[in-house]
Amino acid sequence: CEDYSTKSDYKFRTQQLPLSTMSVRLAANTSSRYVSSILRITTNARDGSIRSLRFRCKSTTTAADAAAQPNAVAPSAEASTASKATIEASTSSTAEVAATDIAASSDSFPLGATIVAMTMAIATVSASAAVAENATASMVPKFDPKTQRFDQSTFMGRLSKMLLACDPSLLFCSDGEVKRCKEMVDDYERLLKELPDGVSETEMSRKLWEAQRVASAALHPDSGDSIPHPFRMSGYVPFNGPICVSMVASQSTSALLFWSWVNQSQNALVNYYNRNASSEMTNETLAVSYAAAVGSALAVAFGLATFIQRRYSPAQAKNLMKWVAFPSAVVASSLNCYIVRSPEIDTGVPLVDSDGNEVLPNETSTIAAERGVNSTTLSRALLQAPVYFFPPFLMGSIPVLKNALVRNPMLRVPMTTYLLLVCFGIGLPCSVAIFPQMGEIKVNEAEEKYHNLPDKRNGGRPYEVLYYNKGL
Repeated sequence: CEDYSTKSDYKFRTQQLPLSTMSVRLAANTSSRYVSSILRITTNARDGSIRSLRFRCKSTTTAADAAAQPNAVAPSAEASTASKATIEASTSSTAEVAATDIAASSDSFPLGATIVAMTMAIATVSASAAVAENATASMVPKFDPKTQRFDQSTFMGRLSKMLLACDPSLLFCSDGEVKRCKEMVDDYERLLKELPDGVSETEMSRKLWEAQRVASAALHPDSGDSIPHPFRMSGYVPFNGPICVSMVASQSTSALLFWSWVNQSQNALVNYYNRNASSEMTNETLAVSYAAAVGSALAVAFGLATFIQRRYSPAQAKNLMKWVAFPSAVVASSLNCYIVRSPEIDTGVPLVDSDGNEVLPNETSTIAAERGVNSTTLSRALLQAPVYFFPPFLMGSIPVLKNALVRNPMLRVPMTTYLLLVCFGIGLPCSVAIFPQMGEIKVNEAEEKYHNLPDKRNGGRPYEVLYYNKGL
């Protein structure tokens, strides 16, 4: 068919099939020959690039046509008698390789559009936090650093708190601004008593709640140390989101292993910097926990990828590889969180009363620590569901998105990136909000040393419920 390509006028008729497959019927009319071809192109479901090319073509040549072609081979006697010769051809591996090379050279990765999609997604998450803050501005309670702006006994209250805490715009706050906000929180009593002219108590409380949000986003609640930007909860979407996009896009074992290592390394440091810092952790324990967490993550990813590639054909394996990221991320993230945080179970965490005061100074509870680690591990596993399932569901069920992808398959990568990061930015607060930040434990369920402790605020009656920081 290549001999006819420069002389032919091609007409295409497409059939609407699943987006990953496109069928085209090709009719080529030349000056002396008629070629009927069926061309089947299988495209990459993510970026529209050609994955494989197969065709069958029939070429009909008469004796007169052959005589008119100077370079044509004269037909045989049988062909002259029949006045027609039919040739059938099908593609070989060489044709498929050529098609792949063509796709690689002509369909480049939409890097610019993907970067724009990432920026828009981060802006969308920040906008959702701003909407939540402005919507509750007139209902803020009087500021008290020992209480919460939102009701933490309800899921919506915890979601609102985490949505504001995970706001990516908090990363732009300088160290000086964080320090100024911390000083405002420390001096809140004077600020509430000496209100400036024209400023109500509600307005000042709102400013103090915002100051506390800025300070708590950058400083650890237990130690007061500054948390590096990539490992803050406000930095989870802009730093970890692109890594998740790369994991989803990985279709080879080596790529999946690399991004799994990057992802779990970042997760391990997030878990470490947002742990309950009242529990001491040596460098040796941290190194062992990191090696075990990352090693388990890579083992899960490698095991699943290897099983698929050995069990299925190359074409099937390539399609199935995109699903490896989800189970490997669930298992790896859960193991990562549990292993990094497990030393807390050995050392325990302190128990406090409702005002945040330790009931037994220098004493800890391993039972409360285990509950905190288990609940955090479960929330990490649940986080993966919206990230991996919502984007393909939305792109396959919303007509506007489906039609846009049919018209321009190159939009798939930027669109997937945008939806994945938005789902990640909203899913993270939702998963963390499942469990309260300050967990509670009944005294009779804690160690015996906490039984019958007198509550001086309640006339010396024994405590019934105590609290602990479960970490994020």
